[in-house]
Amino acid sequence: MSNSEKLFVVVDPSDTKHVALERVLRTGQLRGEPPVIKVFVAVDGDAVDTRVVNDNLFRDQSWFETEIRKPMLDAGLECHIEVSWCQEWQKSIVQSAKSFGADRIYLPVHERTNSTRFTFSESKWALLKTAECPVVLIQPGAKPERTVVAAAVNFQTTKEEQKELNKSILRWGREVAAMYGAEFHVINAFLDQMNYPDRGNLARQTGLPADKIHVKPGYTDEVVSTIAGEIKADLVVMGTLGQNGLVTSRRGNTAERVIAALTQDVMVVNH
Repeated sequence: MSNSEKLFVVVDPSDTKHVALERVLRTGQLRGEPPVIKVFVAVDGDAVDTRVVNDNLFRDQSWFETEIRKPMLDAGLECHIEVSWCQEWQKSIVQSAKSFGADRIYLPVHERTNSTRFTFSESKWALLKTAECPVVLIQPGAKPERTVVAAAVNFQTTKEEQKELNKSILRWGREVAAMYGAEFHVINAFLDQMNYPDRGNLARQTGLPADKIHVKPGYTDEVVSTIAGEIKADLVVMGTLGQNGLVTSRRGNTAERVIAALTQDVMVVNH
């Protein structure tokens, strides 16, 4: 990555609180080299009432100045603003981020109305699996700091694509931790004792001491959320196998369950 990162942040004008924009502002202030920021304004039709009765769909120039431009200027940052009327919300984000050369996409997650059930629209899953850079899901109420970064890996896998995904997760986890001077931890859950992950291999590939490597039995979502809470992680890096033509195989997979179990911000890396 270059010194001047390119951060792509999605803002839904129907929202009253812009958590992804707030996180990018915080990120920009923490970095020594100010990032190049693109604010992409578009309505997520899968999550928002797009009928005319929704007053939040009507925004004038003062809204852009107050909600986007002024916070950026106050933080000493500059941004490019792009507004999209495209109905294909996910595809427009992927295309614009690619044209921008984004290093990361920041995507807001809407407040959960039912704590027992996590819902994530099909368009968001498609975005996670087709984006050409990591997507950072910004959770409402999550800590904005980056003091502890945790990477969730699967080192007991025998599949080559998963092994490559592990490498990408570790690379991004290390880079983000180094970027902010944060602690870096690795979490690996397993169910079958016959497939216990090679802890020595984990140590060699991560270069981490034993107290930063957490290999625990249990379901991945439960282990990752529990350990992330114990180590007070404020960002979890995980992966999904996306650019292999299997974009439709989303529901019920491990990635969905892990995201659902976490209250921290989540960086999703695809392969």
